Amino acid sequence: MSVDLDTLPHYLRIQGLDESLIDGHARTLVSKVAIDRCLELFDGKPATFFAIGEDVLDPKMTQGLQKAHAAGVEIASHSFRHDYALSRRTPLQIADDLAAAQEAIEAAVGVAPVGFRAPGYTLSPQLLQAVANLGLTYDSSAFPAVPYYSAKALVMGALRVAGRPSRAVLDTPRVLFAPRGPYRPDLLAPYSKGTAPLVELPMMVAPVTRLPFIGTFVTQLPWAVVKATYATLKRDALLNFELHAIDVLDVSDGVPRALATQQRDLNVPVREKLKRLKEVFAWLWSDGEPVTLAQASQRLAPGL
Repeated sequence: MSVDLDTLPHYLRIQGLDESLIDGHARTLVSKVAIDRCLELFDGKPATFFAIGEDVLDPKMTQGLQKAHAAGVEIASHSFRHDYALSRRTPLQIADDLAAAQEAIEAAVGVAPVGFRAPGYTLSPQLLQAVANLGLTYDSSAFPAVPYYSAKALVMGALRVAGRPSRAVLDTPRVLFAPRGPYRPDLLAPYSKGTAPLVELPMMVAPVTRLPFIGTFVTQLPWAVVKATYATLKRDALLNFELHAIDVLDVSDGVPRALATQQRDLNVPVREKLKRLKEVFAWLWSDGEPVTLAQASQRLAPGL
């Protein structure tokens, strides 16, 4: 179980909306509301949070991460600025961003991250090399989900036509052919197997259809589809269930209506979201052993 702790300003950037739409309360929904709800869902089981270094500088986020760390949650890196174009930056720019994230997270919880997830799930050779140079043991960015990739391309195109281009970046189509299961990547071709000193832990996608099995999928699709998709996954060596902090929020929490109009999952009542997520977590715990992604990488690495 892993959660990307993206705060609301990052979603406004994806949707091409002005950040002035959110007030001080909305800016703290992840740190003050979502983290507690996630910890309740975890029920004391191991899990992983991917924190954004820049957000960690907020004392409220620091307090939330410290509480999570004390509860046994691994705190991994989601970069410093959550720059969607990070994979396209120069090696020096990438190295500076990742180092700043490491420093901010270690200062907050007392332990340096050993894992990384790229903003927008987008890797490149220079980004993966920078992760390896830091000595991190795993990356968890590969997301070879065909429906997600197609939908993202359509939304980005529509926003461009509407005159409010997204800050998101469309990954190379090669990601669609990345392995579904854990693998050692090629530092020059992140979505291919190689001999990198770290492990790639892709997020769950179904075989054949490559349907994504993530928080947004679970909280929105017909329940019969959710159950049928999970049935194709439960024998995998790693069930890397990824969700975002907003998967446990809705408009009643104070999310701006303008964002909820674009981010439709925010209109699903949080009570329904939590009910569904609890059920999926029960499946995961029944079919496997809950571990952090750091623990998973340690166990899987010798056989890859």
